[in-house]
Amino acid sequence: MISRPSTRTGFAAGAAVCAALLAFGFYLQYVQRLDPCPLCYVQRGFFFLLLGAFVVAAIHGPGRIGALIYGVLAALFAAGGLAAASRQVWLQHLPADRVPQCGPDLFFMVKNFPLGETLLKLVQGTGECAKVDWTFLGLSIAEWSLGWFVALLVYALWLGMRRAGSPAAAAAAASR
Repeated sequence: MISRPSTRTGFAAGAAVCAALLAFGFYLQYVQRLDPCPLCYVQRGFFFLLLGAFVVAAIHGPGRIGALIYGVLAALFAAGGLAAASRQVWLQHLPADRVPQCGPDLFFMVKNFPLGETLLKLVQGTGECAKVDWTFLGLSIAEWSLGWFVALLVYALWLGMRRAGSPAAAAAAASR
């Protein structure tokens, strides 16, 4: 009989997916020379937060309540990334005359603007966030990111609510 993977394994799989997505983002940045826009950095930050939540949960190997807490926390991080990716997809589909002007890059803003103004610009995005430099199967990086955030949000909630790997589930499976 094939048993379902433990909760620890499920969280480790989520961490592996996040690590692979981040690695691909760094590949696009440093090998393909695609410079990330401010909203790309925000999405990358949410992928790192998701990775952290999944790694801590995998190391901890939580019980049922802990898995629910980790799952909800990861889902909240995925929802934040989903919001940032949605904003960028919206900017990419605006008519050319409605796209906001390009602003200074992130490092200039961090160095020269107050933190509140930098964070506002970061979340709002700029004209450079509307530019599509790369596509795969007709989808931009932001659209792929949006899809992955949706998938990871659903996966995190599923991990938090499933019974596999809990002692009660293992006992129930063994008695069959």
